[in-house]
Amino acid sequence: MSTIISSITRQGTFEPFGLQVARGQIQGHSNVLVFGYNPDVDTSEESVWPDGGTVPHPTVASVLKISSTSSNDDGNPVGTGALTVFIGGLDGSYNVVSETVVLNGQTAVNTQNSYLYVNTFYVVTVGTGGANAGIIYAGTGNVAGGVPDVIYDIINTGYNNRTTGHYCVPAGYTGYMVEGQFSSGQASGSTSVTGFLKQHGPDGILRVGAVTTVNNGTADYVFDPPYIIPEKNCVGATAIGAAGNNAVSSFFNIILIKNTGE
Repeated sequence: MSTIISSITRQGTFEPFGLQVARGQIQGHSNVLVFGYNPDVDTSEESVWPDGGTVPHPTVASVLKISSTSSNDDGNPVGTGALTVFIGGLDGSYNVVSETVVLNGQTAVNTQNSYLYVNTFYVVTVGTGGANAGIIYAGTGNVAGGVPDVIYDIINTGYNNRTTGHYCVPAGYTGYMVEGQFSSGQASGSTSVTGFLKQHGPDGILRVGAVTTVNNGTADYVFDPPYIIPEKNCVGATAIGAAGNNAVSSFFNIILIKNTGE
């Protein structure tokens, strides 16, 4: 039986708090790292994720349809791409729910749970290709060619993981964003991109928490004191380009703390 190596802090020397949280040594605390990437932001506001438009903020939880744009993403019979995916998020009461779904190519597979928001979405098992062959979607409505009418989350081709700059805090927890980053780049390097940190709560109001403008560059933020995200609130990165064809990425480092010790 293996033994977990003790934190050096317990031995009377220093170890960074963030490392202790990541190692699960601080009761009621956990790390949430949220990375987003949008390869083509134009002059209308878009979420920092692989699709155009913005991440939806539904008012009721829904059974989601999981599908791919490629028939090779199939767990039965086994294809060469992704076979199964893990999806995790919040139900209509903002409680954590999750499951593993066996893919069926472009044909939608319903989730067992209902989701208000998706926080985690990644490939669990793959075929000989080693990665998802198409774009994998979680969404609602009609599904045509593997693409649902309403997109909740995305795994871009070959990524095996979501790159969606959006996260929602579960009931009974508070999120503390300690750092963030927003970056953009364009071939011409001659136009700017405005980035927003937006917060959405059960009241339905979408509020701007931070705004920055970059031109082929990066904006780094260290929040001290941390940016507070109450329970049942979501944060997301969006961007608007002064011109089209901007590649944009975002990053959030959040410490999630349970509100009570029970």
